[in-house]
Amino acid sequence: MNQFFITDIDGIYVVIFSLFIGIEVIKNVPAIIHTPLMSGANAISGIILLGAIIQLMRVNPDDYMQILAAALAIVLATINITGGFFVTHRMLTMFTTAKNK
Repeated sequence: MNQFFITDIDGIYVVIFSLFIGIEVIKNVPAIIHTPLMSGANAISGIILLGAIIQLMRVNPDDYMQILAAALAIVLATINITGGFFVTHRMLTMFTTAKNK
């Protein structure tokens, strides 16, 4: 069975590469596509949240760095998901007419 191992430096490269890709995507996307892009980001944050919870359940209690990383991932993903829902709700109320309110 083939196994895939990722080292710490590989993880740092992936994070830096993801930051550059994210900045370029956000900078070059027209404003009309921001809402579907935000929905996709919320879905990815949901996956990150589940992965961080699973990671936190399997971690060795003495490994403080892994616990800190998983807890930080949970907090940031939760902030992104709730912020996305609040922004989406605000945007949807902008499209309702005064008669529907």
